[in-house]
Amino acid sequence: MSGHVTADAADAVEMRSALDRLRRATGLPVAFGGLMETGRQQVRISELSGTTTGALSSLAVTSGNGLGGKAVALARPCVVTDYSVSRQISHEYDAPVAAEGLRSVLAVPVVVRRRVRGVLYGALRTAQPLGERMLDAAVEAARDVARALVVREEARTAAAEAGTGAAWEQVREAHAALRALAPRIADPALREELLAACGLLTAGAEPADGVRPVEEARRRDGGRREGVRLTHREVDVLACVATGATNAVAAEWLGVGAETVKGYLRSAMRKLGARTRGEAVVAARRTGWLP
Repeated sequence: MSGHVTADAADAVEMRSALDRLRRATGLPVAFGGLMETGRQQVRISELSGTTTGALSSLAVTSGNGLGGKAVALARPCVVTDYSVSRQISHEYDAPVAAEGLRSVLAVPVVVRRRVRGVLYGALRTAQPLGERMLDAAVEAARDVARALVVREEARTAAAEAGTGAAWEQVREAHAALRALAPRIADPALREELLAACGLLTAGAEPADGVRPVEEARRRDGGRREGVRLTHREVDVLACVATGATNAVAAEWLGVGAETVKGYLRSAMRKLGARTRGEAVVAARRTGWLP
């Protein structure tokens, strides 16, 4: 759970998870990627999966240059069958690509609100066409990262509107980390003590039976709700989602399946009257379930 501490670390965890899912879904031996650097038109390759050298690590890919730079400039996926001899791209990065032994490469931009925020790559060490299935899987992985960034940005915006600062965000990160740790504690008494400590980080202590008192819910939600009932697991999932984690990443943190996470999230959204993940996080904070 060390990746839960900062937003940058959470972004890195999300990127690594997306790359691992891409490799599992496609059988591609290599995947790598990174996010756009703040204030600069370049992607910094920060996450590697399946590589055998450090040639690509921390490589800065400028918009318009190479395959990834072309994907950034066009805001759409780009593919080459043999990187070193392709006439579709410029060749500023041939040396690190050759050092890693890559031939067929695809690059998919991570697009958030029509702005490219990063790039995911998948590659083969042989020169052969990359099929539609591989491209579709890469596009879906990039969408997962984009969705996580959107949720995280919505959470930050909500925090700013509420007048909270960086210190309060650290409290929220700590709350999510503790909730993910609690199910792994075998001792029931110690587990309950940890959950009680989590309650101290919210606007009010969490009730043991999973029911927020009616008068408390009314006070926190402007009198609109008659009480919100959430299970421990629903709160666990919401705490992870509040940090920007996708279902897959939340599943890894909580030690359950992605479909299980999806079920808890749907249930929590229904109870909170939320249509989106971001709305669910805001509603959970308003009713005192999250800090």
